[in-house]
Parts: sequence; structure tokens; C-alpha cells
Amino acid sequence: MWDPEKYLAFDDHRSRPFFDLVNRVVAAAPRCVVDLGCGPGHLTAALAERWPAARIRGLDSSPDMVVAARTRGIDVTLGEVRDWRPSADTDVVVCNAVLQWVPDHPTLLSQWLRQLPAGAWLAIQVPGNFDAPSHRAIRELAARDEWRDQLSPAGLLPPRAVLDPAGYAEALATAGGTVDAWETTYLQRLTGENPVLDWVAGTALRPVRSTLDDAGWREFTVQLSSLLRSAYPRRADGTTWLPFRRIFAVAQK
Repeated sequence: MWDPEKYLAFDDHRSRPFFDLVNRVVAAAPRCVVDLGCGPGHLTAALAERWPAARIRGLDSSPDMVVAARTRGIDVTLGEVRDWRPSADTDVVVCNAVLQWVPDHPTLLSQWLRQLPAGAWLAIQVPGNFDAPSHRAIRELAARDEWRDQLSPAGLLPPRAVLDPAGYAEALATAGGTVDAWETTYLQRLTGENPVLDWVAGTALRPVRSTLDDAGWREFTVQLSSLLRSAYPRRADGTTWLPFRRIFAVAQK
């Protein structure tokens, strides 16, 4: 369950890694540019501005996100990232903050790169914060007796849901890519009564929200709020610091 409005509530913080990623793609005149997991399409539109002569396409698994993207005029297909395959003219593939949800995605990346035409670019970014206090708190709460039976099959992301930069570099280089891989920790200054809860509600809490009914969701987030306030205390000026690690890899075939 992806909520476009909730996701866009932190647009600036969520957008910055996308642009840091795409800025490393040095494609002069791509024929087709694909945004996998395009969400509400606001960043996909930026790809059209970057490459105005290219055919811009998007894909997302959320019907709500697809509707939101299509209202922006984006050519979006409803589907799963794991099922996508590049067309013969796909010269740029961008996959931003999606693959953490896809088991064995390094194998998928290798397949994509091998299937792309020579000279094509594949650019990915994934969160690398699954061992952060926010995610530890979610897993700790979900494991308590009150929630264990309901949430044990909910698909919460484990601490090692993604590789480090070297892991992605090795997978893509082995598949025939020239690779640039790195990581960045953004120190995000958030505002609000419990901004870290608001942040994870749009992403990491997706499996919890889709599993619990409305009453259960309200109670779970009340309990989680207390844990997050302790892990991320508010500063005297009312703001909260949230360190957020991101992992990037860009490969040209």
C-alpha cells in the first residue's frame, strides 16, 4: 500500500538521492529512458526534461502510484519490477529506492545489464539504513507477543536487505559493466511532532500497514512513536535529525 501524498510529504529529502544518482549517468541522446518503480511520476518528469528527445517510460506496482503518474502525462505501466525486461532501444534504466523490496535483486541487475544494448546505462539507488534505530524499532515492536502472530509474515525488511557498494560493483562488473558505486549518509533535518514516524510510514511501514486493520495500525504506530522519540529526540528548536544512508551504483554496458 503506497500513499502518493504521504510519499511526497518529504519530497525534497526523497528527491535528492535521485538527482545525485541521475547526475552520474552520462548519456548523450538515449532513445528510451525507463524509470522502474516510478512512484507518482514527479521524478520521472525530470528525466523528460533531462532527455527531451527520448521516449520516457515508467513502471510501478501500485495502482494508486500509476494513476498519480499518468496525471502528470507519464507513460506508465502497472507491473512488478522483477518481471520487467528491457526493449531493444532502452538506453537508460533508472531504479531509485525500489530494489530493497526485491529478493535476490543483484541477480536481476546482472540480467538487465546483459539484456541492455551496448553503451546503455543502468543506475540504481537503495536505502542502506535497515540496521538504523528506526528499523530496529519496527522489528523489535513487531516481534513482541502482541504483534508477533499478525506481523511475522508481513515481509519486514531485514538488516541485510541490500548490498554494500562493493557488492553492487562486483555484480554489475561481472555482468559486463563499467561501474561507479558509492554511498552517502544524508543528515536530514525533519520537523513535526514525530517526523521519523511520518517518514517511515511512507516506506518501511508499508508491510505493517497492509497487514493490520485500522485499529491495529493506530495502536502499532502509537507504540512505535514512543520508541522513535527515544531513538531520535527532538532538538530545542523543535527539529529532529535523521541520518539516512543511501547506496548508489551506475553501470554502463
